[in-house]
Amino acid sequence: MATGVDELMDMLFDMIDEAKNAPLSSGKCVIERDKALDIIEDVKAQFPVELAEARKILNARAEFVAAARREAEEIKKRAEQEASQMVSETEVVRQARQKAGEILKQAEGQAWEVKDRANNYCDNLLQRTEEALADAHAEMRKVHTDFRAAMDSLTPPAHVQQSQSGRKVYDAEADL
Repeated sequence: MATGVDELMDMLFDMIDEAKNAPLSSGKCVIERDKALDIIEDVKAQFPVELAEARKILNARAEFVAAARREAEEIKKRAEQEASQMVSETEVVRQARQKAGEILKQAEGQAWEVKDRANNYCDNLLQRTEEALADAHAEMRKVHTDFRAAMDSLTPPAHVQQSQSGRKVYDAEADL
């Protein structure tokens, strides 16, 4: 069976697209209800998987940012150690402080760039995931609405009984 939401939605789309027209109707079709419901259930089951993947990406981003901060702190500590180890002569101390400041600025700049890239990457990935989930949800609602409309438009033959809720119960075998 399919594994991804996109693949499952493609299967559902193909099922509807390839379905035979309902008698006396050009815009309505007959699909295998159990098969369609199974695909929808599989899509529902995949949402937690895809959300878990999004959480993993967020966790990876947090670890990435934390590692960048640790690296920046290590660079900063090394710069401070290098500066403190230099001879205290005026010119040497001034040069050391200047170099330490440059190293610190460079480290902070690199840390900022790494953090910015990680944030942009995660934001982009989350946006794409959100869009995919929204598209899948909209498609499921449309299929569900279309399915209900198709079911409600059927004139039940004598062998079809009304359910307790007042809805028609469709018997696919009787139509064969």
